[in-house]
Amino acid sequence: MIQKDVVIIGGGAAGFFAAINISEQKPNLKVTLLERGKEGLAKVKVSGGGRCNVTHAEFIPQDLIKNYPRGEKELLGPFHQFMTGDTIEWFANRGVELKIEEDGRMFPVSNSSQTIIDCFLNEADKYGVEVLYNHAVKNIESTKDAFKIETSQGEFLAEKILVATGSNPKIWNLLERLGHSIAQPVPSLFTFNIKDERINDIPGVVAKNVEVKVLGTNLWSEGPLLITHWGLSAPSILKLSAFGALELAERNYKFEIEINFIKMTFEDCLDTLKALKQDLAKKTVFKSTQFDIPKRLWHKLVLASNMTMETRWADLNKLQLESLASQLTQAVFQVDGKSTFKEEFVTAGGVNLKEINFKTFESRIVKHLYFAGEVLNIDAVTGGFNFQNAWTGAYIAAKSILNSE
Repeated sequence: MIQKDVVIIGGGAAGFFAAINISEQKPNLKVTLLERGKEGLAKVKVSGGGRCNVTHAEFIPQDLIKNYPRGEKELLGPFHQFMTGDTIEWFANRGVELKIEEDGRMFPVSNSSQTIIDCFLNEADKYGVEVLYNHAVKNIESTKDAFKIETSQGEFLAEKILVATGSNPKIWNLLERLGHSIAQPVPSLFTFNIKDERINDIPGVVAKNVEVKVLGTNLWSEGPLLITHWGLSAPSILKLSAFGALELAERNYKFEIEINFIKMTFEDCLDTLKALKQDLAKKTVFKSTQFDIPKRLWHKLVLASNMTMETRWADLNKLQLESLASQLTQAVFQVDGKSTFKEEFVTAGGVNLKEINFKTFESRIVKHLYFAGEVLNIDAVTGGFNFQNAWTGAYIAAKSILNSE
């Protein structure tokens, strides 16, 4: 059995970040990182389409926490300790410059996740972190003075352990045996499967700013909307899927949504259409795209409003005007199932947050057991927020481990 000072379980973003921060401060500590795969940092590699969405340009903790459907309240204190600006500085000090995109997402200037991976591997090597791949953890036992960790390739003893395994049911089972309770995992961040004549055959069309409601609930969101081969995606839908993760799972992913494509009231839209009926009398409705709506989507909504391609504005009756106003401001779609959002799968669920001290990220149940990242019941909307949670938790846990010497 090999004796270590600190064992970190999980070679992802949070695991590496914690290991580096511990070893940099106290290089004499024996820090070992156990990763079950043949290489680590898999999520870092695929995040942001291979560019790695490191964090988000949101610099006020009270605003940042609003992006966490689970963990909002708990992260306020931690974000005052280690925040977006600290993340930017941490990477800058190690030669990795980040840039802000229009939507607030932040990426390495290189536009490659390999930059982040190389940074972590170099820093871990520089400070003597022992990284062991193909070490799947089979059991964790807490004794009076240490933890006994049984892996697929031998056993370790450690005074302190940090669990940063993300959404891993096997590890959650081991943590339950240690006395923790687990919020049952359900998917978060997914796209909606919809079969509907109004969006068939126009994948790739983006409505820039829409409002979406889940009928029969208080769930709503706004933002860009993307029509896909399977249904609907983009931030407006992904936000709904994150904040509605539990409720939508209960409905077995079968529900109705209402979309306001132009963010106007039905009445205001109808008044505008009546004015257009006068102004564009001789033109066909089909060819006169309005409200800054993508042309192909406008065509679909016009045809869904009891009109043909030849219908002229002058010939519109009251029913057709109301029908078009309704399609534009309160179009109802039937959702039947979900699809994972690219490789950036996120799970709602994990270690119960009441069992964690968020000043230290230490377990309230087992002394010297720490957590960081998505192993906890914390998850965020898309845009770099899940990584910011990982950096913050890992940094504070690392600091706490060093201070509890």
